[in-house]
Amino acid sequence: MTRTRFARSQRMTIVNGALIFAVLLVILQLWLLTATVNAFLGGDTATTIPAALTSLGCLGVNLWLLRYLYRLD
Repeated sequence: MTRTRFARSQRMTIVNGALIFAVLLVILQLWLLTATVNAFLGGDTATTIPAALTSLGCLGVNLWLLRYLYRLD
C-alpha cells in the first residue's frame, strides 16, 4: 500500500479542517453536558445513558482525528 505525500499547503488545509471539526465536537459535548445535567436535576434520569454514549462517540471521533493527523506526516 503506497501512501501519498501531501504538499505543505494541503496538509495545513487538512489540519485546519480537522481542528474546526474537533472544536465543533467539543462544543457539542459541552452543550450535551449542560442539557443532561439540567434534565437530571429536573428529575429526568432517562437521558443520562444516551447522553453518555453520545459523548463517548464524540470522544472516539476526536481520537480518530488525532490519530489521522499523527499519521498524516
